[in-house]
This record gives sequence, structure tokens and C-alpha cells, in this order.
Amino acid sequence: MSERKLYQTDLTDAQWALIEPVLTAWKNRHRSVSGHQGRYSMREIVNSILYQSRTGCQWALLPNDLPPKSATYYYYFAVWRDDGTDQQIHELLRCQVRERNRRLEDPTLVILDTQSVRAATGVPVATTGKDAAKRVPGRKRGLAVDVLGLVIAVTVLAASVHDNAAGITLLDQVAVAAGGSVSKALVDQGFKNQVVTHGAALGIDVEIVQRNPEERGFVPQPKRWRVEQTFGILILHRRLVRDYEHRPASSASRVYWAMTHVMARRLTDTNTLTWRDPRVAGA
Repeated sequence: MSERKLYQTDLTDAQWALIEPVLTAWKNRHRSVSGHQGRYSMREIVNSILYQSRTGCQWALLPNDLPPKSATYYYYFAVWRDDGTDQQIHELLRCQVRERNRRLEDPTLVILDTQSVRAATGVPVATTGKDAAKRVPGRKRGLAVDVLGLVIAVTVLAASVHDNAAGITLLDQVAVAAGGSVSKALVDQGFKNQVVTHGAALGIDVEIVQRNPEERGFVPQPKRWRVEQTFGILILHRRLVRDYEHRPASSASRVYWAMTHVMARRLTDTNTLTWRDPRVAGA
């Protein structure tokens, strides 16, 4: 790495060692015809993506001492999004986290849920809508997670799209990503029988978890609370607080990068960033 100011979001040597094999292999498959190795290291590109994910800044406002041309790291972000490298890195770390917790690489149970987030100015209207139930204009982010809260599948749709469409898309992704190991999925009452029927066709038993009518306010439900926890973790990454991406695929990629950063920290026993200045907190 070139000498520059270190940021809290930078990968440590141990964290980079988890990711480096995938990107080294990618680099070897995409050699320049002229033999040029590129001006910037892959580690610096990843650091730039993680910095932006956590701070929420625009491409052009990344610090000057990071790779100076925003077009460079956007190029890699887009290429890795389109060829699935971001998901490959994410899957590698997800399997390692599960193994560390003495579980098989692929889960047998997943939890599905959606989250509607507002879209920023400039996001194409054609890819957004209004969630009538939650009164949120923007996009709907759907997740399938395991019992550890690790992401198995992601989909991003217009907020106006019914949860059924998100659930069907997620189940299709889960059936592929988990290698057919998933036999059961838990969903809330926002999902309807259409999702149950589609799951049955895939060999997945979809259970709609009913809320106790006597309970008031937010009451964590067994196992299903894990997906709520994951949504909360993602919101710590400010680029995900609002949907800034022009393409839904970029929004999904942001989720994979955010969880990659979270899992890299877990695997190296690194404390989670708090962003709280002790002097301000004590004032």
C-alpha cells in the first residue's frame, strides 16, 4: 500500500488476507494485453469502496489521499458488481463465519423480510415507487438471512412492489445460492400464500409467522428477529440509510460489501466501529 493517512474503515492485514485470494485470481484472469498491472492496488480499491459505504459520501468526495480518480474505483465497483465478484467475496466469508460457529457452510433455514428506504434525488423514477403500507417513497430491499443473521440473498425492487414479488425472487436466489440445502423459510404476515406456493415448488416449506394479537409494540419473534438485526447492522453503513444508487443492482452490491466488511471484522475479532468521539459523548 502507498503511504497515506489510515482510515477507520481500512482493512487490516488480517482482513485483507481473507479477501486477497479472490481478487488476485480475478486480476490474473483480467490481465492487460500490454502487461500493465494497473496504477492502484486492489486493496486500495476495496478500501475506497468500504470507506464510501460506511460514510455515505459521493464518489467525487472520497478523500484526496485515496486513489485520486473517482472513475477508477467506480469502474471496479461496477465490474465486480456485474461479474459477481462482490458476491463471491461475500460468500467466501459467509461460509467461514458459519464454519467458525460450528455450522455447515449452507443453512437449512432462512428468514425473509423486506425494508423500504427512501430514494435520493436523482434516482430514476422508473425504479422507485411508494410503499403504501409504510408510506415510504423509494425502493424495497429484500433479504434472506440464516439464523446467524448472515445474508444469503438480496433483492432490490421499487417500494410499490408487493412483498410477494420480493419473496419469490429471494426464494429463487436461495435455492441456487444455498445449493438446495434450505428446507424451511420463515416470513412475516406481509407475505401471502403466493410465496408459500412458490416455496413448495422449490422444496422449501414457507411458514408465515403469526403475530400474537395481544402483544403491543415491537416484540422480537424467535429466529425471525435475526433479519431485523441484520437490517439494523446495514443501516450503520450510511450509504444504505437512503438509496443513492441509479441501478438496483448497485444497491444490492452495497449490501454485499457492507456485510463483507462486517464478516471480515468478525473473523479477525475486530471491534465494530462506533463513530462516536468520546469527548462529544461525555459532553
